[in-house]
Amino acid sequence: MENQDQIKPSALKNDSRKAVIEIRDLRKSFGDNHVLNGFNMTLREGGNLVIMGKSGSGKSVMIKCVVGLVKPDSGMVKILGKEINNLDRGAMDELRSDIGFLFQGSALYDSMTVRENLEFPMRRHKKKLGVIKDTEPLVLEALENVGLAHTMDLMPSELSGGMKRRVALARTLILKPKVILYDEPTSGLDPITSKEIIELMHSIQKKYGTSSLIITHDVDCARVISERMILLVDGINYAEGTYAELSQSTDPKVEAFFKK
Repeated sequence: MENQDQIKPSALKNDSRKAVIEIRDLRKSFGDNHVLNGFNMTLREGGNLVIMGKSGSGKSVMIKCVVGLVKPDSGMVKILGKEINNLDRGAMDELRSDIGFLFQGSALYDSMTVRENLEFPMRRHKKKLGVIKDTEPLVLEALENVGLAHTMDLMPSELSGGMKRRVALARTLILKPKVILYDEPTSGLDPITSKEIIELMHSIQKKYGTSSLIITHDVDCARVISERMILLVDGINYAEGTYAELSQSTDPKVEAFFKK
């Protein structure tokens, strides 16, 4: 069955909000492994889009193509009106300052304190922020946003998994991004901590008006956080709609996502 058959009427209604990420016919293979086979999606300003897929479905490859960490074989990726294939290294680096990326494993620097981890992007993106002589107010604000002001001088090894995820989000917020990409934000966390992270994602989006692209295989996370969902199956956007619409589908490939 073609994926277009799965798109519900509500997903096809005109949305006047400006597109902040557009992907058209994205394809990527590794040898004989065809991971993405013509994937399409649009994330709109202030929107909240969840991409769900089984392990190995190509979710992480897709998000790495979006931020230029993996070069697609073909297709178009446009972020904030700029087609990334047309950008040189300097322009791509400048664009990345408007994109927050919360890695699955938090990706904190183990040899740096929490404060130093948050100062790192400020040093790297001086063009956007300018030279900041006193970084503490910005670091403190970011940590207060995630409820961890008291961790400023701790090492990552002294933090729990949930705290590391929060610090990584605080580091992302330092640059005041317009878009935040979440790669499996609740992976490896217990149910209570997962709920806290989801609530934090909601509050950040509300406070800063960011657009959010969430990659997950966690059905509960998708149910709570998603405004709209895309199911990534066989390398394409197989089905699209709200959680309620997709969870009521009778298509076997869609039903498989929602069976307990």
